[in-house]
Amino acid sequence: MLNQRDYQRYARHLSLDQIGEQGQIKLKAAKVLLVGLGGLGCPVAQYLVAAGVGRIGLVEFDTVDFSNLQRQILHTENSVATSKIDSAVSRLSELNSDVSLIKHDIRVDSHNVMDLVADYDVVVDGTDNFATRYLLNDACFFNSKPYISAAIYKFEGQLAVFNYQDGPCYRCLYPEPPPANLVPNCAEGGVLGVLPGVMGTLQAMETLKIILDIGDVCSNHLLLYDALGTSFRKMKIKAREDCKLCGANPSIKSVQSIEQVCETVSNESSVLEWDVQRLF
Repeated sequence: MLNQRDYQRYARHLSLDQIGEQGQIKLKAAKVLLVGLGGLGCPVAQYLVAAGVGRIGLVEFDTVDFSNLQRQILHTENSVATSKIDSAVSRLSELNSDVSLIKHDIRVDSHNVMDLVADYDVVVDGTDNFATRYLLNDACFFNSKPYISAAIYKFEGQLAVFNYQDGPCYRCLYPEPPPANLVPNCAEGGVLGVLPGVMGTLQAMETLKIILDIGDVCSNHLLLYDALGTSFRKMKIKAREDCKLCGANPSIKSVQSIEQVCETVSNESSVLEWDVQRLF
């Protein structure tokens, strides 16, 4: 149930026919796992906390670097060299003290990913490496949880929701991770600081739509954003019958370790360039 603070804080939600009191109760009861508190994860965390999502699990093991501040907007100069997860929780608690923030100060791997995912309703991926993407996708599939993915590179971003209502999984779009020599160096690829804010905000929007069961979730499409051209494109994607994970005769029966392509989980200059090349 909502209390008097809720009615005041979420008044603009309550006035929307698609949300109202029952929708806000859904948000209050929801549990979301956010992996990564970098450029993508920061706006996701801020908007989900502000929206009143009741329980948010935060997964991060890195510390704040001075170079992060160009895009990772939860962190400040005073946070440099401190734990990202502690920095984020400090700021987020000031935004909404009614939200339960669960700290998972760990690196996601094949040994812990299933238990992590099982405790939440929706999983949002704020990381940038293929090892974690495939682990999260596979764990979400086996736990029947939606997986909200975004990727960024320089001035371009992409977004999709996988494992949602019998829709495609990440392996339907990208069956195998790329060879290491095709992936841009994560420290050198570069990204305009606002870009992860745009894509992370879109991830937050998809999360809220799923919780509230409203709108058209970006499940059977890949959304491509060109910041320089101020343009969005949607490409239709579908579940593959021959997918090794969710196809008719799957060969993947459990989460598997994927060779780590990029050493840093939450510095976001991403492998999007390789992703997009694979589509055409």
